[in-house]
Order: sequence, then C-alpha cells, then structure tokens
Amino acid sequence: MRKVGVFEAKTHFSALIDDAAAGKTTVITKNGKPVAEIRPIDESRKTRALQALERIRALRSTLEGEPISARELIDEGRK
Repeated sequence: MRKVGVFEAKTHFSALIDDAAAGKTTVITKNGKPVAEIRPIDESRKTRALQALERIRALRSTLEGEPISARELIDEGRK
C-alpha cells in the first residue's frame, strides 16, 4: 500500500485512479496522518448493492397509489 500526501494526490489523481483500477490501494495523508483511501471497488459489494436496488424497484412497482418520497417517510418516522 502506497502513501501519498494531499498535494501529490491532487497533482497525480488520474494516476491514482489508474492504480485503483489495477487493484492497488493508496492512502492519502495530510500532515503525515492518514485521512483517506483510494482503492478498487469490492465487486461483491457492488453486486449486492445492485441486487438490493433491484429488490427495492420491484417492491415499489407492487405498491398501490402515489409513490412516497424518502422525505415523507422520514417525517412520518419522526412523529
């Protein structure tokens, strides 16, 4: 795992993205302390997220009436 400072990361961002695409992780530091990571996406996590999204869409299509927004659900939960 490579460590780079914020300035270097900003300057070479495209190269860091290419490294992530190649499977490498880079830790971004600020004043010598780790603050972020640029890493490849976990494909199994991505697949699970897409499956969950499809299940949500399927559930929404079975609901009757007007769709309820996330804001309405939040507000209702606060009552």
